[in-house]
Amino acid sequence: MTEDTNPNTDSNTNEPRGERIAKYLARAGVASRRDVERMITERRIRIGGKTIEHPATFVQRGDIVIVDGKPIDHPDRTRLWRYHKPDGLMTTHKDPQGRPTVFESLPPGLPRVISVGRLDINSEGLLLLTNDGELARRLELPGNAWIRRYRVRVFGVVDEKRLASLIDGFEFEGIRYGSIEAELDSSKGDNSWLTVSLREGKNREIRNVMRGLNLHVSRLIRLSYGPFQLGSLKARELTEVAGKTLREQIPELHTSKGSH
Repeated sequence: MTEDTNPNTDSNTNEPRGERIAKYLARAGVASRRDVERMITERRIRIGGKTIEHPATFVQRGDIVIVDGKPIDHPDRTRLWRYHKPDGLMTTHKDPQGRPTVFESLPPGLPRVISVGRLDINSEGLLLLTNDGELARRLELPGNAWIRRYRVRVFGVVDEKRLASLIDGFEFEGIRYGSIEAELDSSKGDNSWLTVSLREGKNREIRNVMRGLNLHVSRLIRLSYGPFQLGSLKARELTEVAGKTLREQIPELHTSKGSH
């Protein structure tokens, strides 16, 4: 659909009015842009009583957006929280197997949030949550090169030379992993604690790489994600990042959502 045939385009200026539906719903914390586009194909989104069929649809001031039969609040200012995820929780809004999720454990009154990246069910530590899907997407981009630091307990004999060689990347079961900084902190018998830092963060990366070194990960705790730290947060504790801190760490971010 071109702009001159788009009903949501101003006929005088030929400029789109409002905001694209995918971006609008991402900022409202409903889902990522990609997931919103999938939801459109599934005919789950309506505006003004009409089902949305094209991602080039624009939301205008005063429009009521309905997703899965429920009205969506207009996007609030961008907010970010630090959450200490315990093990045993899924980082998903709904688990087909009925396992408990992070989002079910959050305190009442919190706006709808999505996670920045994920931690698998057996991992714990810092999980960033935001009401802004655009911010989540930005923080997950590999181009940010933000370091993610973990404390990892492994079972097995640690070869410090092989551990140090991970800085040059590692290949295991046909998957190439980027540079990883890994240091041995302490050992007691066959159990050791490592500090592991990486920038890429493929699915189950640390567990897979350690398995490639004949080590079994028995505990994995994320300590930091870029400039944001787990700090003294206890399991299931949640605290909001101050708007000033958020602007300092992400200067290009506009925390006021009133201006597009």
